[in-house]
Amino acid sequence: MTLEILTSDALTPLRHGFFTRHGGASSGVFAGLNCGTGSSDQTDVVTINRTRVADAMGVPAQNLLGVHQIHSTDVVTVTEPVQEKPRADALVTKTPGLALSVLTADCQPVLFSDPTAGVIGAAHAGWRGALDGILSATVDAMVALGATREGITAVIGPSISQTAYEVGPEFIDAFLAEDPEYARYFAQGTGDKMQFDLPGFGLNRLRAAGVGHAEWTRHCTYSDPNRFYSYRRTTHAKEADYGRLIAAITL
Repeated sequence: MTLEILTSDALTPLRHGFFTRHGGASSGVFAGLNCGTGSSDQTDVVTINRTRVADAMGVPAQNLLGVHQIHSTDVVTVTEPVQEKPRADALVTKTPGLALSVLTADCQPVLFSDPTAGVIGAAHAGWRGALDGILSATVDAMVALGATREGITAVIGPSISQTAYEVGPEFIDAFLAEDPEYARYFAQGTGDKMQFDLPGFGLNRLRAAGVGHAEWTRHCTYSDPNRFYSYRRTTHAKEADYGRLIAAITL
């Protein structure tokens, strides 16, 4: 099966992609293009999958860069391949030939570009990172490399949608304590539960950071098991582990 790569016209002409699970070598619960080195999938199979992604991005496998994601607001600026992944949730660069990538399985993968300045970025933004400021921190790091806020385009890839993301009162309280206006991103769920609009909140944070253009591809990871891995779907199905989707961009 060939790779399926979702792209955005807003990020052209830069090579980029939100990869689905199609076209990988993994099997079982990981069936497809599992790129998660932190999963319990076979290491050599994950390496095969990541090499296929690197080939699609037009870079050597060692130039497909990522971070050890920790739901933080930490951003690293990269200029060359590194042996050990830094603990952070976003990367930025102005060095051609490097592909920046993040892994997700319901959280938001966000790709950034300022083609005029020659600066790109990639961020992993779950609810915690989005609330704490990982997206604005990524924009700040790009500006430090010479990008302009109005020149930056940011695209949110496949993420869990509001109808599939039911949360409890403590979750809601964390957002309302930050800003009562965030109530707009919650809809009534079952009982005292609410449904949270993660991509909508991500778009709000990107626009608040001043980017020139922000959009969501409108793909829901939870509701399309044929194309996407989903942590929440795996939890509901009581499966032992789950695959990780990859999103990448290069100059």
